[in-house]
Amino acid sequence: MFELIKREKRARRARLHTNKGIIETPVFMNVGTCAAIKGGVSTLDLKDIKCQIELSNTYHLHVRPGDDVIRDMGGLHKFFNWDKPILTDSGGFQVFSLAKIRKIDEEGVTFASHIDGKRIFMGPEESMRIQSNLASTIAMAFDECIANPAEYGYTRLSCERTTRWLYRCKEEMERLNSLHDTINKSQMLFGINQGSTYEDLRIKHMEEIAKLDLDGYAIGGLAVGEATEDMYRIINAVEPYMPQNKPRYLMGVGTCSNIIEGVWRGIDFFDCVMPSRNARHGNLCTNSGVINLMNQKYERDPLPIDPECDCPTCRNFSRSYLRHLLKAKEMLGYRLCVTHNLYFYNNLMERIRKALDEDRFEEFRNKYSPILSKRI
Repeated sequence: MFELIKREKRARRARLHTNKGIIETPVFMNVGTCAAIKGGVSTLDLKDIKCQIELSNTYHLHVRPGDDVIRDMGGLHKFFNWDKPILTDSGGFQVFSLAKIRKIDEEGVTFASHIDGKRIFMGPEESMRIQSNLASTIAMAFDECIANPAEYGYTRLSCERTTRWLYRCKEEMERLNSLHDTINKSQMLFGINQGSTYEDLRIKHMEEIAKLDLDGYAIGGLAVGEATEDMYRIINAVEPYMPQNKPRYLMGVGTCSNIIEGVWRGIDFFDCVMPSRNARHGNLCTNSGVINLMNQKYERDPLPIDPECDCPTCRNFSRSYLRHLLKAKEMLGYRLCVTHNLYFYNNLMERIRKALDEDRFEEFRNKYSPILSKRI
């Protein structure tokens, strides 16, 4: 199922075989939270910009249109016309970030919907059932997400509860996958490592959840306010304890430089709303760094966003025109800029894989990690 092809120090080149095709890793998952990429980019567009796997969110789709609706429509793949892999986030992060009032106990979390205030309960079994209805390729375990910085004692208790929830997630998924009317009977389950910025708690939690022999493992609870150096420190601490024969996923990260540094530290999967969100505000990735298209200097600039890029936007439109569209708040501007940034990320992952194939990723990292983090 997971084929580790080669390594360069901690960096890994691999393939994950799924019932919806092969995922070449390292990979960036394009985020379509509500079964849509914000900015008017469809699943047909995703195929044109080298997307291998799409990510959608359990909580948002449960609230609207309802996971029962999506199940009746044949699952997410049929619902939005996508025949490649999909990963669904468990909804844990949204429960803890969006819900103003919530009650956590051993069974799960009771909270109010951010849309209409409706009372909702979600626990491990509920999250697994929703994700089974969505019929994603990969389901994420339901965990407790806590903000950084967090108090040590509470973090320890939270990790223990997340572990108990993970056992329940696995048991419920095995039950659901055995049912005759389940859409995807081969749904995979990834567990999530928590522990805030405490290395000892992170390591202990990783050792505990590794015992379950899941399909993959994620590092969660990072990129939520801590310093970048702390994020890298935690990855360095946890990685040696992650199963070598399973894919590793760094949740919600991040910038192009973050991704390069994550690959260097042994991570295989990434996701982040940053490329699409930033694009809608004119912050665009180039091979020379990040540009802000809203700046006056681009008003009469005839060049594409990035002269080295061959995405559909760069092949056809100038910075001047795109700046005009964004200033005029035309949807086309959002669509073209989001298309560019997502292509840039997907193409970056392709270049990373090529560098790993050719045993020159360290050289690639040393050159591009600082350049791509620069703001022009």
